[in-house]
Amino acid sequence: MKKKKFTFHVDLDMFIPATDKEKEYLVKMRPSSTFFKDGMKRLYKNKVAFISLILILLITISSIVLPIFWPYSYENQLGVRPGQTVDASYNNLKPFEYGTTEQEMKANGEKVFPHIFGTDAAGRDYFIRVVYGTRVSLAVGFFASVIVLVIGTLIGSISGYFGGKVDLYIMRFVDIIYSLPDMLMVILLSAVLKLTLTPVIQGTVFETIGANIISLFIVFALLYWVSMSRLIRGQILSLREQEYVLSARATGAKGKWIITKHLIPNCISVVIISAALQIPSAIFTESYLSFLGLGVNAPMPSLGSLASEALNGLSTYPYRLVIPAIIISLIVLSLNLFGDGLRDAFDPKLND
Repeated sequence: MKKKKFTFHVDLDMFIPATDKEKEYLVKMRPSSTFFKDGMKRLYKNKVAFISLILILLITISSIVLPIFWPYSYENQLGVRPGQTVDASYNNLKPFEYGTTEQEMKANGEKVFPHIFGTDAAGRDYFIRVVYGTRVSLAVGFFASVIVLVIGTLIGSISGYFGGKVDLYIMRFVDIIYSLPDMLMVILLSAVLKLTLTPVIQGTVFETIGANIISLFIVFALLYWVSMSRLIRGQILSLREQEYVLSARATGAKGKWIITKHLIPNCISVVIISAALQIPSAIFTESYLSFLGLGVNAPMPSLGSLASEALNGLSTYPYRLVIPAIIISLIVLSLNLFGDGLRDAFDPKLND
């Protein structure tokens, strides 16, 4: 029977069971997926972000693996031999040049591993110092971003969830920190903490890390968490009025449980994106502090300290400044582009 127009009768044809072909077609139309899978697909389609990720991985893996197999050490002076005078021929070698002893070994038919970037003024292989400096800068950036992530997420979630006077006091404290001049406070705190921590860490396991690195982490813990906390607070303020939060409150759940089980997991994409964007900021801060002499302790190198040391021979050996500067630029640019790609892929507000 044909269904008549303007009638409330049920169209029985709409309730006929689907055939096997129709079922197969509907299943293939849209395969099941998750938020993470969809985000990774969008990230993979973003060629700039994907290439940046590959570049970051290559730099990181190289900085970890190369020092294991490289025949030279970042701290050993090649021209210094126990019980012998210092061989100055190893100082300030240009790329692929050799010292006196190495030239004799090559003349005798022995194989000598080349100095790809030459040596510095103290006769240390410059390539391995650049590689090790990259490792130090990446490690500082990663751990500093973790510190900022933990403190910012903790304070921002407490402020956003409880609101009222708690939120008022925390945000006024955040505003005070925001009003401080960043660069001046970082330099002053690093200088003061360096003098304060040096006698404290002597004879402990922290002595190998150095007072400068520890002071740098303290500076990040004191100053750089405010942006993260404001971001998390805004997310928590919008999420705490959702029905599942009200349901959890009605069942007697405590604030700590709601924050850790409901609120933070639902804004985890924003947290990850912000942490990825924080790493280049930490690397840049470490670089200019090391450039000013407030970074890593000698003889341990970082990209900033290598650039600072290169100023003494800038007219003669300009490549010693150019190489760490290029690596810093590549790392910071790649991390920023990758962070932007993460935001475009995983931020639901930016997706249709």
